[in-house]
Amino acid sequence: MLAFFLFYVFFRHDDLKEMLDSNKDSLKLEAMKRIVAMIARGKNASDLFPAVVKNVACKNIEVKKLVYVYLVRYAEEQQDLALLSISTFQRGLKDPNQLIRASALRVLSSIRVTIIVPIMMLAIKEAASDMSPYVRKTAAHAIPKLHSLDPEQKEQLIEVIEKLLADKTTLVAGSVVMAFEEVCPDRIDLIHKNYRKLCNLLIDVEEWGQVVIINMLTRYARTQFLNPNINESLLEDGGEKAFYASDDDEEEEDEEKKAEAAALAKRKPYVMDPDHRLLLRNTKPLLQSRNAAVVMAVAQLYFHLAPKAEVGVIAKALVRLMRSHSEVQYVVLQNVATMTIKRRGMFEPYLKSFYIRSTDPTQIKILKTYIKSMDKDFVAASIQAIGRCATNIGEVRDTCLNGLVQLLSNRDELVVAESVVVIKKLLQMQPEQHSDIIKHMAKLIDNIQVPMARASILWLIGEYCEHVPKIAPDVLRKMAKTFTNEEDIVKLQILNLAAKLYLTNSKQTKLLTQYVLNLAKYDQNYDIRDRARFIRQLIVPTDKSGALNKYAKKLFLALKPAPVLESPFKDRDHFQLGSLSHLLNAKAAGYQELPDWPESAPDPSVRNVEVKDSVCAERTVLTEAGSEASGVLLLQTSRGSSTVQDLPLKRSKALTKTRYAQSLLYRSFA
Repeated sequence: MLAFFLFYVFFRHDDLKEMLDSNKDSLKLEAMKRIVAMIARGKNASDLFPAVVKNVACKNIEVKKLVYVYLVRYAEEQQDLALLSISTFQRGLKDPNQLIRASALRVLSSIRVTIIVPIMMLAIKEAASDMSPYVRKTAAHAIPKLHSLDPEQKEQLIEVIEKLLADKTTLVAGSVVMAFEEVCPDRIDLIHKNYRKLCNLLIDVEEWGQVVIINMLTRYARTQFLNPNINESLLEDGGEKAFYASDDDEEEEDEEKKAEAAALAKRKPYVMDPDHRLLLRNTKPLLQSRNAAVVMAVAQLYFHLAPKAEVGVIAKALVRLMRSHSEVQYVVLQNVATMTIKRRGMFEPYLKSFYIRSTDPTQIKILKTYIKSMDKDFVAASIQAIGRCATNIGEVRDTCLNGLVQLLSNRDELVVAESVVVIKKLLQMQPEQHSDIIKHMAKLIDNIQVPMARASILWLIGEYCEHVPKIAPDVLRKMAKTFTNEEDIVKLQILNLAAKLYLTNSKQTKLLTQYVLNLAKYDQNYDIRDRARFIRQLIVPTDKSGALNKYAKKLFLALKPAPVLESPFKDRDHFQLGSLSHLLNAKAAGYQELPDWPESAPDPSVRNVEVKDSVCAERTVLTEAGSEASGVLLLQTSRGSSTVQDLPLKRSKALTKTRYAQSLLYRSFA
């Protein structure tokens, strides 16, 4: 069978070679269609390279286009053979057909040989000035390829990028911004003059170009505009400091609060920059895009840039994406989980959309979180989510605790174990109010077999033994009987329980404690043996007892801070939403940090565009109006040293100049 397959492949390729060597264009076209189909199916067609490359000079346009498609795929692998046809590619750059010119440049930039770098640079510069926007778009795509091949060409490539950024064609915009992000993302000055144009063109750019432009404008806006939520963030910081302040620092905190309040009072009321508003206004319609990546890009832009009162508009769009494929759901839910940490009420109207479905994969279920499921990992995540609800919302804490206590009678050991661990953390917040729950858990210790759950119950009883003085010694008595059969983690907690009861109720538990310590002394695990020696020297007074014996109670019975049940997504908020780094919770290659807001707003005039009038030798500056509703463009004209703003000219002269400037404006933003 294998021999037949090899025989078939050999003769099939031999047949294709004969067709490519034919004088008939129809046979060549049929052969190229078959070869491109092979490539599309993932099959290797590299052995046909010599036969294909000979047809690069074919006069038939359809054949030539397919030849270039093949060469783009294999030019990097067959560099020596591709170099032999370099002159043909250069002639292709002058072809009357724009598709051939673009394909020739694409093949040329795919040959990864440093010796042809000057030829590639010259070709890119010529293509950047081509009449066809498709060829200019291809030139933008070739820029990162040349930069990765020879980084020393960066300065010349930046000049080409600057030229292409001024292009007013929507076909070029996304590609040149992508090249900008790859080659010189820190050159924000190149964006100033093109900022408004990019905002206005955004709605008409192709989808993947929109994603690149939105992400770039997000970083740009963080460096050029003030934080719209600055006053709210100052108030929140002040409240947080007051909550965590200690008694010793109250006076200092009061002085700091007064100083902050005075600074807040002196601060001018925030007025959004018109260019900031322009960006938010022009990206909002893209929330209705059919492309999930575009919607996610706009959502992260609003989350990072918009005033708090306006961020809610993204919730509905993200919920809509929840009806998409499971892969899209996973990415969206990761970002929603991070958003809810800072904007807790944003998704309240859409809670039903987060209910799980039986068809959801485990990852989606964990992100949605619900309880009754056959999936063990999902059940554990659901119970942990109940604990976070009880921590964050005080009104439902008792309800959550009662629900978790009911889960202790569940037949599933994993449910019981996870419930015990979560209850333990919740009881640490208000142990004096929940002594009944501690008693109930102590009674269940005989039935619970999961080591982590048993250890958690023993830790609770030992930590709050003064709340259950009658039950705690009896639990120690039962544990002493089964000590040798317990898991190591349970044995350690039995030792801790014995030590704490010895320090608080030595009359009743002295002999029990000595018995447990003697058992631990000969245990197979050295950690348990060491722990037993440590406890014996610390709590049992002898002639050789050191100074630590006096502080045994402080060591074992010290007040411990209540644990904070935080969302597992909280540590992701330092990555930009929608990025691969945020999804992985690790910095990925090529990730660019989201800049901090500036303390003072940079000069907005850097974004003004000068339009030169060759007839009147005037300069007309177009600036965006401050009015959000009208979106009117004001015209500022200047001649010589005199400057006139907002057109306070005579009506007859002003009308002519206004019409002329409007015609220029419409032409530039069409």
